[in-house]
Amino acid sequence: MEDTVLVVNCGSSSLKLALFDGQHRKLASALAERLDQSDAFARVKGRKGTIPLDPGASHDQALNALVMAFRDQGLMASDPTAVGHRVVHGGETFREAVLLDADAIDAIEDCANLAPLHNPVNLSGIRATLAQFPEVPQAAVFDTAFHQTLPRRAFLYALPEAWYRDWGIRRYGFHGTSHAFMAAEAARLLCKTQATTSIISAHLGNGCSIAAIRDGLSVDTSMGLTPLEGLVMGTRSGDVDPGLFDFLRSKGIAAEEVHRILNQESGLLGLSGQTNDMRSLCELADHGHEPSQTAIDVFCFRLARYVGAMMASLSHLDALVFTGGIGENSARIRAETVNHLKLMGFDLSPDLNNHHGEFSDGRIESPDSRFPVLVIPTNEELVIAREASRLAGSAALT
Repeated sequence: MEDTVLVVNCGSSSLKLALFDGQHRKLASALAERLDQSDAFARVKGRKGTIPLDPGASHDQALNALVMAFRDQGLMASDPTAVGHRVVHGGETFREAVLLDADAIDAIEDCANLAPLHNPVNLSGIRATLAQFPEVPQAAVFDTAFHQTLPRRAFLYALPEAWYRDWGIRRYGFHGTSHAFMAAEAARLLCKTQATTSIISAHLGNGCSIAAIRDGLSVDTSMGLTPLEGLVMGTRSGDVDPGLFDFLRSKGIAAEEVHRILNQESGLLGLSGQTNDMRSLCELADHGHEPSQTAIDVFCFRLARYVGAMMASLSHLDALVFTGGIGENSARIRAETVNHLKLMGFDLSPDLNNHHGEFSDGRIESPDSRFPVLVIPTNEELVIAREASRLAGSAALT
């Protein structure tokens, strides 16, 4: 029986699965969307057609349907040997990935007040998968764990100390699996050890964050108590003046409505009034749509400003790294961002920036650049698969 690892990633209305073999090569992936809605559907990547789901299908039902599809299509001959789950918030309880047991599940539930939009659905996926594979070792891999090496000066807010002591209010950071992958891959591409490599890692997708990684460890990051803080994102505002809440309350807008708008109707969507998709924004801007160009300008300027801020946490810099859907695919965003960083000595080669996929080392800087600039495709699923395999192997030895 061949070893396989199943990776489970639950969103608020979606479920992603990825299947890896024992050498961590991806065998298959699948996606269910619009869960709990009347038009829920699922599909296996690379296979024709969709998998029918009942109207209002839950994460549990979607998981069962996708696992059955893997089996029916000959992609999964037997139960996996390990399962890895993405969990958004581990608070200060989890500094690394853990095997799931009753105590770990209770602790993840205790962190739900820090991520009420994320941890409950992550737990839905965990419970559904435990029911599907009760004898298989399963691990939780936390978005926040990689950032637990932040020093106090970087994670504390300038708020009453009791708020941190009693309620855990602090910067936690997210996208940790992606930033961890960047630390390892950048070190490999630069022919260095991870323990001697320092980078600034910019994960740019619908959600965006940046991290300062010194000698392989996260020492600063842009996201905070929640994934709302920091960079401009697809629909999230990023940094705003906290006084905004009082101002909007005076206009009759309730706190719950402000929260919804800042998370779902702001960012690129709010600035452009059109879309949160960077590809569409660039097309609109090229056709003279000024709000779309403004959204791009704000996005790039805020990102460049955060690159400068991350420099304060490093003693040296080996590379600026772009990753995520926007970071990997938008030469325009990389160029406009780096154009703001001339004073720091960053400079891109237009040719390498536009054709980075043709070069295996991912470097896109010009010969005049003070620092290397890399484009590295992220692979969070691979990180989760490796961690699940490692923990399952450790469990088998005990």
